[in-house]
Amino acid sequence: MQPTNTESYGSTSRRPLDIEDYIDIVRRHKAWILGPAFCSLVLAVVVAFLWPDTFVSQAIIRVVPPQVPDAYVHANVNMEMSQRITSMAQTILSRGVLTNIINNFNLYPRDRQRKPTEDLVEEMKSNVHISNVTNVTAANRGVTAFSITFSYDNRILAQKVTADLVSRFMSENTRDRATTSVLTTQFLKDQSEGAKKELETIEDRLAKFRTANNGRLPDQMQNNQILLNAAEARISNINANISRLSQDKMLLETELRTTKAGLESLKPRPDQVAVQAKNEKLAQNEANIYQAEQILLNLKEHYKDTYPDVRRMETQVATLKKIRVQLQKEDQEAKKTEAANPVKEVPRYDPEYARNSQAVNAIIERLEAQIKLADIQSENYVREMHDAEQNVKTMRARIESEPVGEQQYAEVVRDREVARVNYETLNKNRSQSAIAEELEKRQQGETLEVLDPASLPQSPTEPKRPTWIAIGTGVGLILGLCFAGAREAKDASLKNLKDVRAYTQLTILGSVPLLENDLVVRRRKRLAWLAWSTACLVGIVIMTGSIFYYYTTRV
Repeated sequence: MQPTNTESYGSTSRRPLDIEDYIDIVRRHKAWILGPAFCSLVLAVVVAFLWPDTFVSQAIIRVVPPQVPDAYVHANVNMEMSQRITSMAQTILSRGVLTNIINNFNLYPRDRQRKPTEDLVEEMKSNVHISNVTNVTAANRGVTAFSITFSYDNRILAQKVTADLVSRFMSENTRDRATTSVLTTQFLKDQSEGAKKELETIEDRLAKFRTANNGRLPDQMQNNQILLNAAEARISNINANISRLSQDKMLLETELRTTKAGLESLKPRPDQVAVQAKNEKLAQNEANIYQAEQILLNLKEHYKDTYPDVRRMETQVATLKKIRVQLQKEDQEAKKTEAANPVKEVPRYDPEYARNSQAVNAIIERLEAQIKLADIQSENYVREMHDAEQNVKTMRARIESEPVGEQQYAEVVRDREVARVNYETLNKNRSQSAIAEELEKRQQGETLEVLDPASLPQSPTEPKRPTWIAIGTGVGLILGLCFAGAREAKDASLKNLKDVRAYTQLTILGSVPLLENDLVVRRRKRLAWLAWSTACLVGIVIMTGSIFYYYTTRV
């Protein structure tokens, strides 16, 4: 049904579409939707099956550690395996080697006719992948290995080329380690011979110096140096002893002051005589607390709060204070009882104080004697220090007063010692390098071993044909939907009764179907079926031909 006024209809906004409208659109434009989808399917199948396969062959090479521990024989090759693999890869993937492989296996036959050799080498280099050295799991145990892969459109050639690369890696590793070991041994041999000649030259010069200065050599220089070293060591020991005595004396003086203070605290005051007579335990506890606090203060001056003796003394002070509180309670109860029954107290002699004061006086005398002994030892050390310093001055004066020949003689001797140590070190390294070279010749050092040989791939890694076919079909379907949408947007005719009601705002009393000639309708349908059948048949033939070509040419 055509609208009565196209211009008026074109200026009117379209009504919202529902599910039935979308179904009608698909039914009206199904040819425009299925046509691009089918064409894209045919094109995707042709491209997917004409696209050459890419087979990946992989080989895993294990890094075998040295059979002789490194603690016994140090290897001449100090480069890590990962760095050596990178170095070997640069050699194996060089232009000359890859060109030789391409010619030997007749790789890239089509590209060789139209591409230069450099492009073929770069293409092959991009198809070769060498992984880093990692720990892989093989036979239920971890081993250090790396892999070599090669991608090519012929799976048999891919396997052969991978096997060839593996053999080249192993040969290059053996050759590289052997060459490095031989060159290292030869270098150390040359250095050792040069050091030996230098040592012989210095020894000849020393012999000539001794002959020319016979009878005038500074024979006492070594003895003077020994005496000087001994005097300097004696000074260091005396300084250490003086420092230790000063610390001991300081500790003794601190302990003496603390002890004297404790003795003063033991003396009963006149106003406490009666109280002491009543409760001697409380007075003794007060004295103990005072003495313990003094010792604690002394310890805190020299040590931190976390020191064990400091913690122990703090615990002791706390315990004594708890006892004092208990004794004070008992004393208060005694005072209450005494107030109820007053009794005249008479000061009396305290034997406990006499015993304690006598013991403390003995400790004070012992500490004073130790302090005097420390003073005497310090004076002796000071005298010894003075004598040792005089000896050092004397020895230095003797050494500086030696003739000029002594300095020349010392320089020659020093040069000879340096040359001798250098020669012995180089000779030792040369022997170790020779042992390591023999180890490499026996192939008992770090070697490469084929863990998994080059695999024969059964299926290609590229292209992913189902994925490409699905993508191509989806793109065609989306393209067909876009075509259908464009045609629907361009078509301004009324499609059904909903459009008539929406755009004319009239009441629909009835509808008359479109009547066409049956002959024309049948002819149109036959032509449509013929066109679709022909297109489908041609598409199927094309897809079948591409698939048949793929499987007949597949290696």
